Amino acid sequence: MPDTAYNKALLSSYPRLSPDDFRFDEGLNQQELEERESPSQDFFQDAFRRLKKNKAALLSLLVLLILIGIAVLAPVLSPRSPIAQEPSFANLPPKIPALSHWSLFDGFNHTKGSAPVDAYQLAQVPKGQYFYLGTDALGRDLLSRILYGLRISLLIAFVAAFLNVIFGVTYGLVSGWLGGKVDTLMQRVIEILSGVPNLVIVILLLLVLKPGLLSIILTISLTSWISMSRVVRAKTLRLKQQEYILAARVLGQSTPSIFLKHLLPNMLGLIIVQVMFALPSAIFFEAFLSFIGIGLPAPAASLGTLINDGYKTFRFYPHLMWYPAAVISILMLAFNLLADGLRDAFDPKTKN
Repeated sequence: MPDTAYNKALLSSYPRLSPDDFRFDEGLNQQELEERESPSQDFFQDAFRRLKKNKAALLSLLVLLILIGIAVLAPVLSPRSPIAQEPSFANLPPKIPALSHWSLFDGFNHTKGSAPVDAYQLAQVPKGQYFYLGTDALGRDLLSRILYGLRISLLIAFVAAFLNVIFGVTYGLVSGWLGGKVDTLMQRVIEILSGVPNLVIVILLLLVLKPGLLSIILTISLTSWISMSRVVRAKTLRLKQQEYILAARVLGQSTPSIFLKHLLPNMLGLIIVQVMFALPSAIFFEAFLSFIGIGLPAPAASLGTLINDGYKTFRFYPHLMWYPAAVISILMLAFNLLADGLRDAFDPKTKN
């Protein structure tokens, strides 16, 4: 048994509270009380608060906004036409007067074992005319072609991602909602499509469609929606067992209404993350198709076609491949870092 005297002494050491200690402070009005309360945040406000703490994701978002702005303003920012050919100015090195103290931008051909040669003087380029990133084998301005190539690559990625959302989300919602034999049949169809290599689908489409922007977009769209549909189906199977979904069905809400008001808002964060991962995949796949020669036909340029053209003369004119390769690397790195940041921001289990 505990010592009673000791307990009494311990209790007497604590300060005694009177009813006056719990008196309401009438000096605080309702407005001051509301200001002291922390503002309520919805799901997306809380996700944005988490995203702001991720410096890499914010930097990637800034880089992407700059690149998208450059792509949109390509006709304004481009110093020359991307398809205008000047054979006499072929394979000129980059030249930027303000950075001429660097050998990369001085306009000289630097060959190992020989003295540097002024390529602009040799080609009789008019004084005051510069090509900031050099020219290709046909004398076309590389900077202009990179700007337009960035525009086409982003266009392909965003259109393919939009079609990916339309097909993948619809297929996943229907499969997960109906369940049973319909779900089994729809999943077997996906497994068959997943077993066909993407390159085979591209070749089959090229037999029907002409090589170009439309065929590339259709190819990426027909093969990239499968992963989206699987993720949406898995989420639908979990959400349709929730009480609010069952209550909506009991109250007589239609299936499209449940999709739009209950299911899609609760998986919107997941869809956004999947789209952000699909964008760099689409850009890389387009670059791969252009690199192997079945991408955009000439004279149209994408980042993939520019890398392919620069690869052919890489040993002699490495700048023709380095610059478009650097742009596509920055673009894909920014998309992936932003996608990682969004995934952590939309995950409630992530530590603050």
